[in-house]
Amino acid sequence: MKAIMARCVPLILLALLALPVQAQASDNRYAGLVIDYDSGTVLFEKNADARRYPASLTKMMTLYMTFDSLERGRLKLDQAIPVSRFAAGMPPSKLGVPAGKTIPVRDAIYALITRSANDIAVVLAEAQGGSESKFAQMMTDRARKMGMSGTTFRNASGLPNPQQVTTAQDMARLAVRLMRDYPQYYDMFKVRSFTYQGRTYTNHNRLLGNFEGTDGIKTGYIRASGFNLVASAKRDDRRLIGVVFGGRTGASRDAHMMDILDAGFAQTEKLLVAKAAPLPSRKPMPEVRPQVVVADASASVKLADEDAMAEGDTAAVPSTTALWAVQVGAFGGESAARKAVATAQDSAPKVLGAAQRLIERARPEERPLYRARLVGLSETEARQACSILKTKKMPCVPVPPEDTLSVASLPSRG
Repeated sequence: MKAIMARCVPLILLALLALPVQAQASDNRYAGLVIDYDSGTVLFEKNADARRYPASLTKMMTLYMTFDSLERGRLKLDQAIPVSRFAAGMPPSKLGVPAGKTIPVRDAIYALITRSANDIAVVLAEAQGGSESKFAQMMTDRARKMGMSGTTFRNASGLPNPQQVTTAQDMARLAVRLMRDYPQYYDMFKVRSFTYQGRTYTNHNRLLGNFEGTDGIKTGYIRASGFNLVASAKRDDRRLIGVVFGGRTGASRDAHMMDILDAGFAQTEKLLVAKAAPLPSRKPMPEVRPQVVVADASASVKLADEDAMAEGDTAAVPSTTALWAVQVGAFGGESAARKAVATAQDSAPKVLGAAQRLIERARPEERPLYRARLVGLSETEARQACSILKTKKMPCVPVPPEDTLSVASLPSRG
């Protein structure tokens, strides 16, 4: 886990609210898969065939259809396509091109890859299908022909629709087809940022530049799905495709993806060196102990909400339901605070097992005070945890979202 954090320095503030890697699988939205690109061998699998909401992973199919239209001459990269009033009215994340204006196809592609722009997804849909609903049916028909039997599309963006579903297996299949069928366009997924009309948009896929070998492809988020990611990483001549659905935060999703991809590369490397038998399917992941995050009380936590808003349905950001914490002590030394959070987590594993350990430094101008907290809980979980700990004669105070990094309500015991 330390190696993951070292690679992910730009994500440290988001990690304050991230759940430990092994906690992902406890979410009923979770699904995970790692496959070898060349052989299709499954290196890791959990709920890979279970139906999940794709969120903005949908845009992978929108782009696949767009690449197909480019190859067939139905679209050209420099072609200006119109923005309808319906497209301009899409909720964020969006590029914000006014109705009646146009956008070049090339810019539209980059807007989907980086900004995950819902309005531009509809622009591409209307340019190819006449209407978004007709294009969604075209997407579904193509998915069926590609063997994506668990996938149904109802829109081109991934915005919430209860009938729009997919599976981790289907998304991995789509990623492979994007690379094999349109390698000349797949390289566009590597772009770190995109500038349009003077404004620069950074790619939401933070594995780019932070995880060795990453070259794409797409993130996604709506409240019903959690944080999703399809990623591709290539080391030497070995490429792996990873799929994660249902992350509790963007940071925890990214950390989990890096963990399962690292494990996949380790498996393939060992087998290549030993010239062993083919890789087994359904390889279980080793348990990873929680990472303890140490941060100053003034650290911003707004990035977690911004991460969610950037990736999908801004009306459904879980900013007040999963940002509660419990404080289990305030100490004069960091080691005592670390011991307290570990003891508390072990004493209430069913409620606190998925929480992130946080040691918060307070009173920088005086003798430091280290608050021992477990974060990333709902209000119900926080109150339940304190009830359990108090029956075991352990101190515990629920901490609401607005005070997550500023409450020191327990006396020092260190």
